[in-house]
Amino acid sequence: MTELDKFNGEWAAMMAEKARLRRSRDQQQASPAKNLTCIQLTLWPEAVRGIPNAALRSALFGAVRMGARPYLERQKIHSQEGIAIHYTGARLDQADLDVWSTVLHIARVQSLGTECRVTAYQLLKSLGKTDSGKNRDTLSRRLSRLNATGLDVKIGHHSYEGSLIAEVYRDEVTLEYFITLSPKLVALFGADQFTQVEWAIRHALDGKPLSQWLHGFYSSHAKPYPMSVQRIYELCGSQAALISDFKKDLKRSLDHVVEACSANGQRFRYEFKNNLVFVKHSGSPSQQRHIAKRVRALKQQKR
Repeated sequence: MTELDKFNGEWAAMMAEKARLRRSRDQQQASPAKNLTCIQLTLWPEAVRGIPNAALRSALFGAVRMGARPYLERQKIHSQEGIAIHYTGARLDQADLDVWSTVLHIARVQSLGTECRVTAYQLLKSLGKTDSGKNRDTLSRRLSRLNATGLDVKIGHHSYEGSLIAEVYRDEVTLEYFITLSPKLVALFGADQFTQVEWAIRHALDGKPLSQWLHGFYSSHAKPYPMSVQRIYELCGSQAALISDFKKDLKRSLDHVVEACSANGQRFRYEFKNNLVFVKHSGSPSQQRHIAKRVRALKQQKR
């Protein structure tokens, strides 16, 4: 082989490699979502539901009664300090949170941005509901409602803007749902930005929206701090006309949480003092480990 042949071969190989890199770059720019399809949610245990704290510490999924839903357009949602939420869509309730958290639970085993295939039967079974025509219709309405949402959440340096469910449609032949979640949802699932909620307790409170909200809210705090009745009223999105009526409902709802936790081997206690609510609970295993870690760190600092 002459020097010229060798040079021509190397030149051709170099140009071919440049063309390959250019095609790869063009494909990535044409479909940026493909770069995100390897992202997965945390693989939490089967007995819990991983729910972002932004959903548990706000009125996004309110403690509201069933019935007609007002439509909100970029409405600022009451939320705990450090969380900013603007929401567009039909008002959401705790049953909508049950559906959304169940979709997250099922989809956690695959990459976000890819279609999750699941039947109505599988979803209803995971929700603890019977596979009836009425429940299927309700499930379909809730999935459509979650799809038709616009959410803008900011938590510190993290943010998410998009729908709670990016896409959903049902195959009328196989009766399967094809559900897609945005890969950007992972921003709401940082190590300290979501809570593993005990599903058995939440399910035991089914039909008691304020009790479910309270359980989720306090589950998201390893060591809850005292909070005023007025602040809880705002954060849970209550529809009570009078704060005095809400306080009565609050006490009943906290009693339900105490019963449900006790029946599932967890401790939950509360008391009212000067219009403040004090809560103590045993916390989840992960929260107990977090507290123990903080205690060890404090002890080391004192040495």
